[in-house]
Amino acid sequence: MEPALARRIVEIASVGPDAHVLEIGAGLGSLTLPLARTGAEVVAVELDRFLVPALEEVVGEFPRVRVVVADAVSAEWKSLLDHGQEWVVVANLPYNVGVPVVMRLLETEPMVERMLVMVQREVGERLAADPGQPAFGAVSLRVAYRAESRLVRKVSRTVFWPRPNVDSVLVSLVRRPPPVRVDEAALWHVVDTAFNQRRKTMRGAMVRLGLERAQAEEALAACAIDFSTRPERLGLEAFACLTQRWLETSGSARVGGSSR
Repeated sequence: MEPALARRIVEIASVGPDAHVLEIGAGLGSLTLPLARTGAEVVAVELDRFLVPALEEVVGEFPRVRVVVADAVSAEWKSLLDHGQEWVVVANLPYNVGVPVVMRLLETEPMVERMLVMVQREVGERLAADPGQPAFGAVSLRVAYRAESRLVRKVSRTVFWPRPNVDSVLVSLVRRPPPVRVDEAALWHVVDTAFNQRRKTMRGAMVRLGLERAQAEEALAACAIDFSTRPERLGLEAFACLTQRWLETSGSARVGGSSR
């Protein structure tokens, strides 16, 4: 990553001496170094043990930087991060783990208050998409349930060496309370059922959830949703409304399993 871009990312993330930063995929320290120079406490996570000696040498003069060898997909963040602190994630995430890492942090680590992550463009568009946009899907809804997200800027592949085969984007995510009140497991069951056949209508999705056709149409009408609407046109509020109607109509109290 070009040094100018790394410095700009740190500026956008508003990292200063009082910040507690988790960096994932630290590599050789191109982003770790400008983070360290702010005086912030930095936990730099890197999976590749062969890169760690060089990384430690790069940040060796900064006592508030701690290098950790861990897999971000399965790391025990509660044991790696100081409790009682608000953490910000600033990271150039490996392309193949962008979604699972972001979702795991949002769903299980409330100490992480916000994130500024660089991910593959297609991944970033999914994380931040609004209803009706081409990239919108179940992942977009899961993000929106826990955070306000937005695309900050596009990042050309030309700023990296070696040059990757894809462009990237910076995505900002700021944690918030869920904007809808409905049984969460039931909500994701409805969402997943709908998006498993995303080209089908929501009337069909409600039928697949066990409602009679007339019951499905009644639920959709009660939520002011046209029978022919497809799932990618609906936001959290609409899905929450349909979930509540489904629970009331079907008599389901809860749906087993946890959100992902």
